[in-house]
Amino acid sequence: MSIFGRYLFRQVAGALLLILLSLSGVVWIALALRQLNLVTTQGQDAWVFLIMTTLALPNLMALIAPIALLIAAIHTLNRLNGDSELIVLTASGATVWTVARPLILLALLVSLAVSFVNHVGMPWSLRLLRDYIIQVRTDLISQVLQPGQFSSPERNLTFHIRDRTYSGELLGILMQDARDEKQIMSYLAERGVIVKQGDATLLVMTGGHIVRQPDTGEPPQVVTFESYAIDLNRFEPRGERDGLKPRERYFGELAFPEPDDPYLRHQPGQFRAEFHERLANPLYPLAFVMIAVAFAGQARSTRQNRVEAVVFAFLLAAAIRLGGLAANNLVVIRASAVPLLYLLPLGGIALALVVMRLNARPRGGPSAWDRLVLAADAMRGAAAPVLASRAAPRGVRRQRTG
Repeated sequence: MSIFGRYLFRQVAGALLLILLSLSGVVWIALALRQLNLVTTQGQDAWVFLIMTTLALPNLMALIAPIALLIAAIHTLNRLNGDSELIVLTASGATVWTVARPLILLALLVSLAVSFVNHVGMPWSLRLLRDYIIQVRTDLISQVLQPGQFSSPERNLTFHIRDRTYSGELLGILMQDARDEKQIMSYLAERGVIVKQGDATLLVMTGGHIVRQPDTGEPPQVVTFESYAIDLNRFEPRGERDGLKPRERYFGELAFPEPDDPYLRHQPGQFRAEFHERLANPLYPLAFVMIAVAFAGQARSTRQNRVEAVVFAFLLAAAIRLGGLAANNLVVIRASAVPLLYLLPLGGIALALVVMRLNARPRGGPSAWDRLVLAADAMRGAAAPVLASRAAPRGVRRQRTG
């Protein structure tokens, strides 16, 4: 790259890092506020809270990074024009591609980073987050339950213990599982202890009863037991053990899933949409950079309105990205909508190239918009005396005529 190219690359890259860190901080705060109950009500320490909120960030990085690049490119180009650097560059004979080349290189680097996050970072973080959620749920049952208080790890699931000994034994256990409306299960036991066997976490209760209450109107069934073990892993939210979700899978697992995968059989549209979304996401940084160069990369004097071009570039890029999100939802329903995921960013690139080509042509006079403004000013000036005479009082007009 030339000296100007390296200079522009450093300026936009620095602004990109600053904006990316700022947007990531805002997103992290929003995630932290949603997960604040981990510390306040579920008794988890600050380290687990920090890890779980941070692991959710890569899931949004593919959406944040192109937007941060767009803002950085528009801001830098607008500042260079305000400092007359683009004007001097254009006067020296440079074309718009002198500005576009370093930005395209930066967009390619951002695209590579987005691809890495989509195919490696996001699945890894979501899988690790899944493990932490299971660990938190187990810790909630084995450690966080306070004697004499009712706790609900999830809806229609209630735990209560009378006391806990120093050795960790639970006394006076009451547990009701009403998640299945067809059959409500209630467990009562004098004692219980948490036992971990490999990946399974068991609640072994002694000296208790099980009350089954079906919804058929039949009387409840009471079963007495001396010792009874419950797998606490089955108290995870429904669907958590149906298999890995599409966002939690690596590219190979997403492109070539097992034919008998239960998630694939029930929701094939989710696999299709996630697969093509990962391939289309890296196109957005390049599209946003081209739009920024097309509308904000041209040298303009201070008399020309540059705000309109900047606002239009941002709105156009935002419309393309929102259209991509809508197309992703449509692909889940219809496979025929897959080309939309690629046509939207590619259409943005094509439109930017057309605008760049039109702006590169020399103009013999004012633009069509400038001519309309001049015509409107002339008409306003011609109509001013007529309007003033009509607005004058009658007495004044009679004196003038006399």
